[in-house]
Amino acid sequence: MESQQRNIKVIIFKGFVVASFALLVFQSWQLQIVQGEQYLERAGRNRFRLRSIDAARGVIYDRKGRLLAGNMPSFTVSIVPADLPDEDQDYVFQWLSTLLQTPISSHDRGAGELPAVDRHYPSESGGYQPEPQMMELVQAGRATPLTPVTIRSNVPRDLAFTIEEERLQLPGVIVQIEPLREYLSTTLVSHVIGYVGHIPEQEVESYLDRRDADYDANDIVGLTGVELTFEDQLRGRKGQRHIEVDVTGREVGIIGGPLEPVAGHNLVLTIDVDLQSVAQEALQKAMVEADSESAVAIAMDPKTGEILAMVSLPTYDNNLFVGGISEEDYAQLSEDPHHPLVNHAISGQYPPGSTFKIVTAAAGLEQGIVSRTSLLFCPGTIWIPHRFAPDDPELAQPFNCWARDGHRSLSIVEAIAQSCDIYFGMVAGGHGKFEGLGQEALHNYGLYFGVGRPTGIDLPGESAGLVPDETWKRLTYGETWVTGDTYNAAIGQGFILATPLQILNATAAVANGGSLYRPQIVREIRDTDGNVVRPFSPRLIRKLPVSDETIAIVRQGMRGAVTHGTAWEGRIGGVAVAGKTGTAEYPGQRDWEGNLPTHAWFTAFAPFDDPQIAVVVFVEGGGEGSMVAAPVAAEILSHYFNVQWSE
Repeated sequence: MESQQRNIKVIIFKGFVVASFALLVFQSWQLQIVQGEQYLERAGRNRFRLRSIDAARGVIYDRKGRLLAGNMPSFTVSIVPADLPDEDQDYVFQWLSTLLQTPISSHDRGAGELPAVDRHYPSESGGYQPEPQMMELVQAGRATPLTPVTIRSNVPRDLAFTIEEERLQLPGVIVQIEPLREYLSTTLVSHVIGYVGHIPEQEVESYLDRRDADYDANDIVGLTGVELTFEDQLRGRKGQRHIEVDVTGREVGIIGGPLEPVAGHNLVLTIDVDLQSVAQEALQKAMVEADSESAVAIAMDPKTGEILAMVSLPTYDNNLFVGGISEEDYAQLSEDPHHPLVNHAISGQYPPGSTFKIVTAAAGLEQGIVSRTSLLFCPGTIWIPHRFAPDDPELAQPFNCWARDGHRSLSIVEAIAQSCDIYFGMVAGGHGKFEGLGQEALHNYGLYFGVGRPTGIDLPGESAGLVPDETWKRLTYGETWVTGDTYNAAIGQGFILATPLQILNATAAVANGGSLYRPQIVREIRDTDGNVVRPFSPRLIRKLPVSDETIAIVRQGMRGAVTHGTAWEGRIGGVAVAGKTGTAEYPGQRDWEGNLPTHAWFTAFAPFDDPQIAVVVFVEGGGEGSMVAAPVAAEILSHYFNVQWSE
């Protein structure tokens, strides 16, 4: 019985051995024969890899060839997710966190003795949010595990060498030399150039899905300014090299010759840095004197639409965003109530005040409401009858001219020169038996001159402004349009809003004889050999539906404003300047006389007979346009024409 049991156990053991051996043979056959090629291919992929070579980003010059944005070599530390050890990843993260002084995750302040640097990037809502740190970045990169995930750019040279020396202790970590953006202009043209950074998390998919583009999830791209709008031209084309790596992912050899990257195209801006600097200094001085916290100055070639200078204050240093902006710097910029990150030249929307009178004047002349010789009387105050009780004087509303004693009888030329509010209110809204333009015509001419629509400049974030009409007021306020609204719109008040660039573009159209051009910020696109890939050519938006005679009369009025009218502070020696002041009320605390605070505007062109430059100056809460904004424009024009100017 015992012997029989022993035989059964032996048989079972032998069966188990045979079955195990058979299973081993079967598994070996599966691995080597059935799946051999698959595993061989996988091993090859782990050992031999195609690694991309970033292309040098195109550089940016001003119109005279002075470098504004270039590249400098820098060290970048990355992690290849596929090369991280299965069990000791926390050890790698901890050690790298200590060396780089950066958090392991966005919820961790990091290891080491020094405080970690939290960095931020644009969020979908338009603000900024903490940049994902090592663990989040690597997790996101596991979708393409052989692609290096950038952990930190612009790593100091000595630290990069230290990390490279510790490579055996840091499997999956690699150190690369990559070009880093450098902005030589610092704060001078930040709003125009913009800055670069890693692709925002919420936009990664859209970049990866682009046709004919070789983006990776951790690539550097343009985020604002021309860096964004000309991303396709600036980024270039990546190269590739076939490399052999060891078990830690470290490169041990190169197979064959690399496919060299192709550098991006270079941009030549229309901006003149010297003029930009003069405009910024003059604007800063005016802001101090007017106790203002925000201002804009723009200069344009009225014959082409080229932007010669574009200053928006306050400004910022776009170098702060290279490699990711620190939490402290971001908080300082984002919490500033005057929004230094916003380009107020194209995004700020303000009541244009009397600068809008050039539109009202052109509309009145073209529609035959007034002529060159017809006169209207300004008594200082007129009463606008109530819409539903026109015969009841007690319900009438007063409409005052800025000149409280009135201007008496005025022609259209003198009305522009003296900036008479009542004259233009009557031209648009009528008075008594005198029939004015009406709301619809004034609205249409505002749109003709480019107010209420984006200009189309190649910069992100442009606002449309607003030229209101009856439908807009009914939908927005649930109220009907009244004659007083037309009066206010005629002088650039009430609901009407414009960007400084729109007012400049309207001025340029008057200066050049009636052509509304699309403002342009890039003069040329060149390849690395200096060959012009895309030359500059003016882009006409439309010819204004006004006659040469109408334009000539408006120009005469603007010339009179400088020679003997409200814009006399805009005069410069030896050059005939034409201009229009604006002092625009906006909601705020009234002064001791009951007056609302005002923005200071001035728009001008010169020389009068052959305009070469048009300028707009806006000082937020600056007060009188004639006293605050006009001198800034005079200083800009003096530099442009190289003539002496004194306050």
